[in-house]
Parts: sequence; structure tokens; C-alpha cells
Amino acid sequence: MSLEKITIGSDHGGFLLKAKIVKFLKTKKYSVRDFGTFSEESMDYPDTAFKVAQSISNKTAARGILICKTGIGNCIVANKLKGVRAALCRDVETARLSRAHNDANILVLGALFVDEKLAKKICAVWLKTPFEGGRHSRRIKKIERIEELCLNP
Repeated sequence: MSLEKITIGSDHGGFLLKAKIVKFLKTKKYSVRDFGTFSEESMDYPDTAFKVAQSISNKTAARGILICKTGIGNCIVANKLKGVRAALCRDVETARLSRAHNDANILVLGALFVDEKLAKKICAVWLKTPFEGGRHSRRIKKIERIEELCLNP
């Protein structure tokens, strides 16, 4: 399988699902760096979301996975960083399309909406789906130009 480096993080609401996903990824031979949290004790999701997103933005990891209760907060935080394209996915098809059409580099899951079995399917499809390129490359370039405009007004 792959030795691709994956970073992962969660808040307390996503901790239990994250632990299961980490084990799943390791069985698939991914190199996994876990940024926490490491318990169900309440914490603030922006802390771990930033660490995972930063690993993608600075290219120290190929892909990232974030998990909280809804996924919304993590998605908002992650997409603040340059070069990050985080996608909140609740089913296999949106996971596939987020990679094929949007070249998403962070998968965001909401533990309230995705159980372990579905989360593993989503992760597997998301990790194996390549970016299609073509007309989608033109759109990614436009996103990158928007990022530059926002960072350098």
C-alpha cells in the first residue's frame, strides 16, 4: 500500500472516531501523525485544526483528516490557510468528488453524522481517488489566485 504521510486531528467530540481512523490508516500502511486531542476532555477545535492545516499548507504532509462533532468548525479553520482545500464529507460520493474535482487535501468528518464503518469507507475512497485535472485544474488555479489576492490585497 502507501507510505503517504497523513496528519490527523480532532476535538473531544471527534476523539473516539479519530482513534479508530488512526488504527484503520495504519493497517493500510499510511504514515500517520496524530496532532490530538488525546482524550474526551473538552478542548477547542481550532487548536488541532490549525496544526493539521498547517502541515498541509507548509507541505510537511500530503493529506490531512479532521474530525469534530459536525465538521463545520474544523472546515472553517482549515480553509483559512494558504493551499488548503478542506472538504466536509458525509458520504462516499462527496468524498470521491472532493478529490476528483476539487483536489481536496483535507478530509473533514462530523462524528455526529458519520459512524465508524462509513468513516472508513469515506477515508478509503478519499485517499485512493486521484485529482482529475483538466477543467478542474483551471478552477484550482482560480482558487489559488483568490488566495493570493486575499493574502496580498
